[in-house]
Amino acid sequence: MAVRKSHPGLMKKFVSISLLLLASASAHADFSGQVVKVADGDTVTVLHNRQQVRVRLGSIDAPEKRQPFGTRSQQHLSSLVFGKTVRVKEDGKDRYGRTIGVLYVDGSNVNRQMVGAGMAWAYTDYLNDKAMPLFEFKARLTRSGLWADAHPVAPWQFRRNQAAARRAEKAQR
Repeated sequence: MAVRKSHPGLMKKFVSISLLLLASASAHADFSGQVVKVADGDTVTVLHNRQQVRVRLGSIDAPEKRQPFGTRSQQHLSSLVFGKTVRVKEDGKDRYGRTIGVLYVDGSNVNRQMVGAGMAWAYTDYLNDKAMPLFEFKARLTRSGLWADAHPVAPWQFRRNQAAARRAEKAQR
């Protein structure tokens, strides 16, 4: 596209849009690194350029450590990624400053593997992967992982219940 010097306003807009596109592209860049820690079933630490980057797996929510299947979910994620080189497809930051992303090991989507194995829920409130509910449906259908439990409690409900219990305990003091 040729931009004539006689249109300085158009040139400014072109430069502004170009800079905006470059900034947004770099804000959501892919990166690779080795997984050095698995905090739970949906959070890992990746060593990238000698920096530790906490990554929250997007579109999924795994059981909390203190709830049923929490430890098994963490162990399953660890078996998939710990010590391995992963590619992270970044999708912004969460309110805690963690990178939200999709992990890939040898081209395979780890987030989908966690849900498909019944080790996490499709996190419909923060869903970027529209196929994720299908992986959850398959896991439910085959009663895989946490779906073997007759009444599994979603992590977001577990967190609400824990918060309500803490408020009730505090009110009794």
